[in-house]
Amino acid sequence: MKEQLSEENVRALVSYRLSRAKETLAEIPHLKDMGYLNTAVNRLYYACYYAVVALLIKNHIHASTHAGVKQMLGLHFVSKGLITRESNRSFSLLFERRHSSDYDDFAYATIEEVDELLPKAESCISEIERLL
Repeated sequence: MKEQLSEENVRALVSYRLSRAKETLAEIPHLKDMGYLNTAVNRLYYACYYAVVALLIKNHIHASTHAGVKQMLGLHFVSKGLITRESNRSFSLLFERRHSSDYDDFAYATIEEVDELLPKAESCISEIERLL
């Protein structure tokens, strides 16, 4: 999103993205129960992605790709100690796992993997929410 937004629109978009993060996170138990584990990994990543994008938007930082979002998080927030390295590692791990579960042949997520990634995603989103 390259156009300049009014502060009112920035607030609305940040709120919308954070809401999407929380709604997406709430999908995980249902997907897990139904056995859609690759989809659960995908949604875990996107929950964090939506939160990170909200943080970037609030701070008027533009990124046009998923890799760019990850890079901007590190450059503007992790390097300055505003986001922990642990949350950054969690976001990077979710980025990699989502890519693998979506695009690699014969990639099957497990319940254990979803159970490992869920608290990482929740922690990352909570940390970002405190900055919003």
